[in-house]
Amino acid sequence: MTGAANAEKAALSHLPAVWGLVWRPARWCVTAYVLTTAVGVVAPVAAAWLTKSILDRVTQPPVAPSAVLGLAVGLAATAAGTAVLPQLNRYLQARLSRRSGLLVQDRLYAAVGRQQGLRNLEDPLFLDRLRMAQQAENAPALVLDSVLGLLGAVAIVVGFVASLAVLSPAMTVLLLGSAVPALIAQLWLARGQAAAYWEISPRHRREMFYATLLTDVQATKEIRLFSAGGFLRSRMRAERLAAHSVEDRLDRRTLVVHGGLALTAAVVAGVGLLWAVRAAADGRLSAGDVTMFIASVAGVQAALGRGISDAARVQQSLLLFAHHAAVQAHPSDLPRAVPGRAAPPLRRGIELRDVWFRYGPEHPWALRGVNLTIPCGGSVALVGRNGSGKSTLVKLLCRFYDPTRGAVLWDGVDIREFTIEDLRARLSVVFQDYMNYDLSAEENIALADVAGEQESRRVQEAADRAGIHHVLSRLPQGYSTQLTRIFTGESGPDAGVVLSGGQWQRVALARALVKGGPDLLILDEPSSGLDPEAEQQIHTQLARHRQGRTSLLVSHRLSAVRDADRIVVLQDGVVVETGHHDSLLAAGGVYSGLFTLQARGYREARPGEDVHQPMVRR
Repeated sequence: MTGAANAEKAALSHLPAVWGLVWRPARWCVTAYVLTTAVGVVAPVAAAWLTKSILDRVTQPPVAPSAVLGLAVGLAATAAGTAVLPQLNRYLQARLSRRSGLLVQDRLYAAVGRQQGLRNLEDPLFLDRLRMAQQAENAPALVLDSVLGLLGAVAIVVGFVASLAVLSPAMTVLLLGSAVPALIAQLWLARGQAAAYWEISPRHRREMFYATLLTDVQATKEIRLFSAGGFLRSRMRAERLAAHSVEDRLDRRTLVVHGGLALTAAVVAGVGLLWAVRAAADGRLSAGDVTMFIASVAGVQAALGRGISDAARVQQSLLLFAHHAAVQAHPSDLPRAVPGRAAPPLRRGIELRDVWFRYGPEHPWALRGVNLTIPCGGSVALVGRNGSGKSTLVKLLCRFYDPTRGAVLWDGVDIREFTIEDLRARLSVVFQDYMNYDLSAEENIALADVAGEQESRRVQEAADRAGIHHVLSRLPQGYSTQLTRIFTGESGPDAGVVLSGGQWQRVALARALVKGGPDLLILDEPSSGLDPEAEQQIHTQLARHRQGRTSLLVSHRLSAVRDADRIVVLQDGVVVETGHHDSLLAAGGVYSGLFTLQARGYREARPGEDVHQPMVRR
């Protein structure tokens, strides 16, 4: 069996899941849709027979008005139903699409949320599949619509073929035979369309990346300063053109196939019409028979065309939905312990025992045999040059990744034995690459504890500890002010406000502090965007907040970590030094060299003067 056939067989296996996604949210709507479709199937065949009967009666006098009147009323009622039913079907289909689309979207992002780590969201293949899955939002409703259309087309074909067979068995065989290549060609086209969508998905993702850069406020500053807009637009244009070449190839294939099918249908209809005219001239067909023949040929061809298109659309929609199902079924990038244990309050401390880690087999080791203990109630500072492994270590503590070798222990228990949600509930972190959410000031801070009691007092206390309360309280709507202009106007009482980089960093810090007593507080460069005075204030406040709490402080600014109970120096993923500030200075190793280098940035030493001396303690 070929790969394409396997893909189609796998796609068909999703039909039960698709049915559930349209049936559960809108049962009465599905029921009404099926009934109206069934009525719509009967109407054209009934209209053809009623027309034939009327013509046969009026062309063979004497005509009984009462007999013709009943037929005319039936034909008028059928015509009215044929006119109204499509409008009702469109309404029901749109309602179904909205209801099922909401359920599909919710399940997709719930599946993304089950990817508890970061590895899959950094995998281009997973991201491409996710993008295809996002396009499958309306696939269940389209599958239902297409399946009903296909069944309806089959029923119409059966009705007209039965009528046509009475008039000309030979023409019936010719008409049905012409449908076989049309079906094969349409399914081939649908398969090609699904493959093309997969092929151009990375192109569209990169095009969107460049488009986002060209409209992002933060990126625009550098882009305009460096006049890089033309370069990025050319890259975006190149991605679009590459996608267009694939789409043009598909369009040419579609043109040839559809043109050939239309020509075949016209030839078959022409042959049939010539036969009917000749048969009528020879007296073998009545006027009603000719009308019935023409209606049957046209009806069969139209129904076959719709049915073949619906079959192709079912296939295409199912192939697209297969990506949604694949994301749903994708295993978590972090294994879950069964049954998972609840992480207890920290009593002794956290230990990294012989931890090795790399982001993939083709990547270098980010951490190599790290042994580190963070004692309960103590503060540990992590320092080192860029790329030394500090941020990676933070990710392992948060269990965004698992160690390649070794273990992270919580009071002696491997954190992989705990439920991920319960472990993270005991942590609070300020990340170096913190987020600026397009929400209100209060929501930006309260987001760290959405399961807790969101009292304004707690949010304001956290903001005060982060040194941002005086700014947020004076905004136009206070803490209810939107910290964005994306959703609001540029003026008026509801206008959003854009904070400075340093103010945003304080908001991120407040977000980490709003949690009620986390067991481990991780501060990854919490003051990198602040001026020296603000940095001093923040570290003084954090020092008070950290007293008696287990904390890990990561910083390039060594003056910010000198008061930690213990300082750990990482270099190339290895712990090379550990100790107190004074002992590390006296050792004259990596820490001493880094500290001396930074000290020179504040004050050049005079000949014979100890550069460490002026900065012993703040």
